[in-house]
Amino acid sequence: MLTVHQFPCLSDNYGFLIHDEVTGQTAAIDTPCGKTYKEELEKKGWKLTHILNTHHHHDHVGGNDELKKTGDNVKVYGPVDEKDKIPGLDTAVGGGDCFEFGPLKASVMDVGGHTHGHIAYHFDSEKKVFCGDALFALGCGKMFEGTPAQFWKTLQGLRELPDETEVYCAHEYTASNAKFAVSIEPSNADLMKRFEVIKEQRARGEPTVPTQIGLEKLTNPFLRVDISEEIRKNVGVTAGDSGADAFAKVRRAKDTFRG
Repeated sequence: MLTVHQFPCLSDNYGFLIHDEVTGQTAAIDTPCGKTYKEELEKKGWKLTHILNTHHHHDHVGGNDELKKTGDNVKVYGPVDEKDKIPGLDTAVGGGDCFEFGPLKASVMDVGGHTHGHIAYHFDSEKKVFCGDALFALGCGKMFEGTPAQFWKTLQGLRELPDETEVYCAHEYTASNAKFAVSIEPSNADLMKRFEVIKEQRARGEPTVPTQIGLEKLTNPFLRVDISEEIRKNVGVTAGDSGADAFAKVRRAKDTFRG
């Protein structure tokens, strides 16, 4: 069984430590802040054995060097297409690769788009995916390096995971994402109900992460642009647009949204 310990980190990141009770192995999913991770490891009484980086941005790899020094043999995994940008990298992995974490199998997914080489770590037996900035609750990452076709393929792949899969994304952006989602699909009853729940959660200071694939399929505009005629109309999708074109129009609308 995989235990997930989630905690706030930096201004709006989430840190994740995953722990296998059988072997005692413990992995940091990205490393926004080495100091915070060390404090959380001490609280839990866990010894770090792995660092699993999703992409090269500093708020995901900034604590690598500091945390690698906490143990005798901490192994850093990271995206093969960004291998020169991952501090302390030991093992470069890409989409389709698998490795063992304790008795569990971690499958690597290619989720490029936010950055070119972005990856996610999927634990199918545990119904959990750690996807960095590829997919957010009610959103997705900004397209800094990838292309619309690449990012749309990523989102389609994530959408195909089982509905009950828990999605551990790296930031608490859900309230602002919800405002945008409501602005382009106000007739979505599931979305409007979720919007009210999110407002209540955030008013109580509660996290909205993790989410689930099934819930995102019902409410996340970036997973619905090929499904919802309301979204397509409101962002200007035309009959000749491809799925990637439609995604790009939603992404541009979000980038300029000031709700």
